[in-house]
Amino acid sequence: MGNSIFAIGLSGMNAAMAGLVTTGNNIANASTPGYNRQQIVQESSLPQATGSGFLGQGVSVTTVQRLYDASLAKQLTLAQAQGSQLDAYNTQITQLDNMLGAPNAGLAPALQNFFAGVSAVSSSPADIPSRQALLSSANALTTTFQSLDQQMAQMQTGINSSISSSVASINSYAQQIASLNQNIMATESVTRQPANDLRDQRDALVTSLNQVIGASVVKEDNGSYDVFVGNGQPVVVGNRAVSLVAVQSLQDPQRIEVGYQSGASTVLLPESSIQGGSLGGLISFRSNTLDAAQNGLGRVAIGLAQSFNAQSALGQDLNGALGTNFFSVAGPAVFPNSNNAGTGSVAAAVQNAAALTTSDYQLQYDGASGGNESYTLTRLSDGTTTAVSFPTAAGSGSVNVDGITLSLTAGAVANDNWLIEPTRSGAGSIAVALTDPAAIAAASPISTGAALSNTGSGTISAGSVSSVANLPLAGTVTLTYSAAANQFTVTGAAPAAGPFAYSSGSNISFNGISVAISGTPADGDTFTIAPNTNGVGDNRNALALAALQTANTLGQNASIAGSQPTTSFGGAYTQMVTQVATTAQQTGVLDTAQQNTIAQAQQAQQSVSGVNLDEEAANLLRYQQAYQASGKMMQIAGTLFQSLLALQP
Repeated sequence: MGNSIFAIGLSGMNAAMAGLVTTGNNIANASTPGYNRQQIVQESSLPQATGSGFLGQGVSVTTVQRLYDASLAKQLTLAQAQGSQLDAYNTQITQLDNMLGAPNAGLAPALQNFFAGVSAVSSSPADIPSRQALLSSANALTTTFQSLDQQMAQMQTGINSSISSSVASINSYAQQIASLNQNIMATESVTRQPANDLRDQRDALVTSLNQVIGASVVKEDNGSYDVFVGNGQPVVVGNRAVSLVAVQSLQDPQRIEVGYQSGASTVLLPESSIQGGSLGGLISFRSNTLDAAQNGLGRVAIGLAQSFNAQSALGQDLNGALGTNFFSVAGPAVFPNSNNAGTGSVAAAVQNAAALTTSDYQLQYDGASGGNESYTLTRLSDGTTTAVSFPTAAGSGSVNVDGITLSLTAGAVANDNWLIEPTRSGAGSIAVALTDPAAIAAASPISTGAALSNTGSGTISAGSVSSVANLPLAGTVTLTYSAAANQFTVTGAAPAAGPFAYSSGSNISFNGISVAISGTPADGDTFTIAPNTNGVGDNRNALALAALQTANTLGQNASIAGSQPTTSFGGAYTQMVTQVATTAQQTGVLDTAQQNTIAQAQQAQQSVSGVNLDEEAANLLRYQQAYQASGKMMQIAGTLFQSLLALQP
């Protein structure tokens, strides 16, 4: 009996000691990231059968388990992955918002100053200092465009670098998780006990991985984790890590994307599949905000350059020469896919700046069908597709879509594709083409007049020009009124024009020239249109240039026949800035809310797995008392044994 009591006491002391060690370990790791509280699992030893019934044989510690709730841990991990994505997105968009919305350094004040210079020239068209001031404000405007574009390009470069760093971190975490999988499987197969601390380390690595990219975990029966990212791309399978790679985009050489090796080739992960973590936030910001902002800025630059150049070409400078381009700007960029196998080529040009969008496009060759070369053009911002085809026998073709003209040549192979960026390089390339202030076309190339001998009350307007194809005029063009026919005949026009029926105030238009005659002309009255040989004080074209500030020159819906532009340069820029600011505000609100969600999820997880020092202190006392009580039992067992020995003769 004494020996049995002794054994029971010893088992109790061992169990209490295990409890003390486990509690001490909890206290020591109370601040250790990723540590899950542990506790011993006790089990009553098999009792001994006696004639008086079953007598207990003490206690045994079957295992040390960690208090881990997989559901709560998964909720916390998902919340942290989403929080990291919002953090990264919010950091980037706040920087962009501050850059675009700067009241003194943004594009809006530069546009205002530029058109103020145009207005100054319209007020004093012959004044050289005013013209020089206009060139200076134009250079300041283009510098602002270029500076903003350069800052966005630097953000693109920074994101490329961060993507590369993120991929390196993902691979490092994957290798460590795979290594821990191996250690856990090896340890648990031998001991038949859970390797709690190794499992904690692995779960902490999964949490860290989710800070970089959203990852899903599949738990295998052997205790290992399989980890997947994107649309199911494995990065850990058992004890094997699958590395991702950061590679140059096959379509855009200035862009870094994420992929994986498949044999000798690299397979890129769709950007839309990379969600969660800082990497998901960076890629989402680049695709959904930064690209559109850079394209939007480029659209304003191209629209300004094309509209201003078109109006400048209709004017006349101080030297009497027709106007030339005021700005220079690059056209659309076309990038063939690196995997293209054919010889077909694609070129793009701006056909109508008013219809430009802020989207990029992908053109894919679908193959020859029914004697035609068939392509599909996809607007990447919304997925809108346009079928493009031309007869194979022609060898080439073209199509106008959203303000751009695509010129295609035969020779493509099925699935060859091209990335088209109509506006991306606009802001970075815009420059002032003029250096001579006298070359500013402030005047109109025509002048009008009425003969002094006219006897009627007819008057002629100053006239306007819509095309310079037939200018400058070789000589005077005369409009003579015939009362009997109620019409004007035209002499001196090249090519010949008229006659024109007369209606007071209506336009008479020919050869790119329009004039309006009003009143009641007499039979034989004549009106003239002549070269503007003394037009140094003429400001008609300068006024037309100044009017471009508020004119709707952008935002035309090319898919709707007869649609008109809906916004000005300033309006388009304001729309872009407002969109960025609104998104920044929304992202900030979501980020704050997500931090609250993370705090709640963390609190719920810690309520199960976290170390409560007060509770552990109570456990110390409990196990201490249990240890002392078991020791007392052993002491009693010893006393009983001595009493038995004393009974021997």
